[in-house]
Amino acid sequence: MIVLETERLHLRYQTLDDAPFILELVNDPAWLQFIGDRGVRTLDDARSYIANGAIKSYERDGFGFYLVERKEDHTLLGMCGLVKREGLEDVDIGFAFLPDYRSKGYAYEAASAVMQYAKETLGLTRVVAITTQDNHSSGRLLEKLGLRFERLVQMPNDTELLRLFVYDASPASTTV
Repeated sequence: MIVLETERLHLRYQTLDDAPFILELVNDPAWLQFIGDRGVRTLDDARSYIANGAIKSYERDGFGFYLVERKEDHTLLGMCGLVKREGLEDVDIGFAFLPDYRSKGYAYEAASAVMQYAKETLGLTRVVAITTQDNHSSGRLLEKLGLRFERLVQMPNDTELLRLFVYDASPASTTV
């Protein structure tokens, strides 16, 4: 099911049939470096990752990580969406794209649509994002989307300090 549409892209729900793509994406060297090893090594692992991640998120929260496909040829490029993550008070935006589709504006186009959806459809006034301290390209994209670096945070069961970016349009943040 298509959730969002942009000029060049569809963002749609993940299904178990997307396991081959997910297997490739989560084992991409950049994913492993900046997001982490999820232990997905087989198609069965990928199906389990989809079922216990995205599909559960759609059912529980009404949103999740969507697959990003190019309209013109239905090529899967990456994922982008929202997640309610343990250890963060606010909904988190995230994105990841295969190497061939980076630096072509797809991540910005998809993430812009997700931010608009978060604000206008879900009514969120705060959206956060986390990145590793060395993931400068994601940090630049988050700033382009209107998020600002706030502080370093540590997620549950992790020792690494991550950069927390925040978009905050709540009334408390705009009053002087």
